[in-house]
Amino acid sequence: MVIRPEYKKKSIRSYVIRSGRMTEGQKLAFDKYWPTYGLSLHDGRLDIAAQFGRNAPNVLEIGFGMGGSLVQMIQAEPDKDFIGIEVHTPGAGSLINDVGNLEVPNLRVYLADAIDVLEDCIPDASIDRLQIYFPDPWHKRKHNKRRLIQPDFVQKIRSKLKVEGILHLATDWEHYAEQMLEVMETAEGFENTMGSAQYSPRPDFRPVTKFEQRGERLGHGVWDLLYRRVV
Repeated sequence: MVIRPEYKKKSIRSYVIRSGRMTEGQKLAFDKYWPTYGLSLHDGRLDIAAQFGRNAPNVLEIGFGMGGSLVQMIQAEPDKDFIGIEVHTPGAGSLINDVGNLEVPNLRVYLADAIDVLEDCIPDASIDRLQIYFPDPWHKRKHNKRRLIQPDFVQKIRSKLKVEGILHLATDWEHYAEQMLEVMETAEGFENTMGSAQYSPRPDFRPVTKFEQRGERLGHGVWDLLYRRVV
């Protein structure tokens, strides 16, 4: 069994669905672990406490890639429940393979379009921390409209965060970081945790990825932004 990404038809996407070759381990992970960790867009509104069998802080990550850093966070924060959203099938397979082998209980995964999941599945005011790390920068100017961090999308996120909940963004593209900062500084209902128009040091809960380590060796910067929902 291999699950394919779920999404509604829309004209502009913030991602390209990559076919990607699946390893045998990733394929087997869907057979073995998807019934435990997988969630479907078509199941509708999610009862998070019932899904995890407890009331705990909830962390939602959009675009976890191959899932390596998310696995580290899940292990480091067993007191929290994590929901991951990704459209890349091998990445979802890799993540559930890792957490399944570790017998980690506090994760659920959507293989679906994040906007659809936010609209149809995630209850309002239910998320304590929402994180988006290294989204596709769409670096060509003509493609900038495809970037995920846009004013309308940020307001979708705000509705899902609890008051005092945190939105954490990170990118290694300076121009995108500047756009993120511009969008967030004018976003209704948010305040910058570091003060007006300030980037944040990397918080301890965000692991340094191998990709990021390579970028640092090459002299590339990384910009973190942390905003709190205030209303």
